[in-house]
Amino acid sequence: MTLHPKALAYASAALCGGSALLVGLINLSSPDYGRDVLELLASVYPGYHMDRTIESVMVLTGYAVVKGAALGWLFGWLYNRLVKR
Repeated sequence: MTLHPKALAYASAALCGGSALLVGLINLSSPDYGRDVLELLASVYPGYHMDRTIESVMVLTGYAVVKGAALGWLFGWLYNRLVKR
């Protein structure tokens, strides 16, 4: 059985981006929700600051989509290489 790295990249990008967007939007309406997670992500993603603005949420979502796509593709590619052995 093999995985399709491109499909896995799309799915991972949607999952990571969607979850970051959801947490960021909920945090805009309820300041205590997800604060620790967002502070952690602010320390990891350059350019993202926890300002509680819609622009900040979009930057966070962009980083999460790129990270999800890259890690999903890498996982699928690595899995296929290891299964062949």
